[in-house]
Amino acid sequence: MDWLLMTTFQTGLAFISILVYARILGKEQVGQLTVYDYITGITFGDLAAMIAIGGTEKIWQHLWALTVFVALAFSAAFITEKSRPLRKLIEGEPTVVIHNGKILEDNMRRMRYSVDNLMTQLRDKNIFNIADVEYAILETNGSLSVLPKSQHRPVTPQDLQLPTQYEGVPTELVVDGQVIYPNLQQLNLDEQWLIAELQKQGFNSVRDVVYASLDASGKLYIDQRRDNLQFPVDVDDK
Repeated sequence: MDWLLMTTFQTGLAFISILVYARILGKEQVGQLTVYDYITGITFGDLAAMIAIGGTEKIWQHLWALTVFVALAFSAAFITEKSRPLRKLIEGEPTVVIHNGKILEDNMRRMRYSVDNLMTQLRDKNIFNIADVEYAILETNGSLSVLPKSQHRPVTPQDLQLPTQYEGVPTELVVDGQVIYPNLQQLNLDEQWLIAELQKQGFNSVRDVVYASLDASGKLYIDQRRDNLQFPVDVDDK
């Protein structure tokens, strides 16, 4: 039983360490995934695994190693935020791989980026003809930013000189049957108003609502917990 308790303790310690240190490092570790972030993420997980399954005699040594590593990663993030040259050195720079419908082979060769990879990422953006591309830029996180030529871009209301209304982002009022009170206060509304609106649409309780949101025009969207669909779409083969 000793090994069971010790393993449980080590795993809990590793979990708490990852939770705390990941919050310190911020979203950059999982949001952007540059080469630097990818390497630090792997090392971060490996050191945490040593705490969980490593020998008990070195548990605090592994925890100290993880702490030092996080401190170094945090320092590097702070330095790169303040210094643009160091940020370029550590994280790299975006690289133009297509210019006016022409592939820049030298840039691709320097980045060890193949034409197959280029075509795959172009097709992901619904572009199948390189001649339709004005610029394609390989970002530091491996994603491809594409600017189609003007004659191949979708027509917008601005192109047609049509007036548009501000849409904004809908505000969540109910999530999984729970009222989001801070959002109500932000809109200068209260729970009584929400319940009254729900009752107008036939809902007797907030618990019957999975999701409700209010858009910028004042329209309330409600999704009930049990949708009464007579013929739900089923895309599997069963």
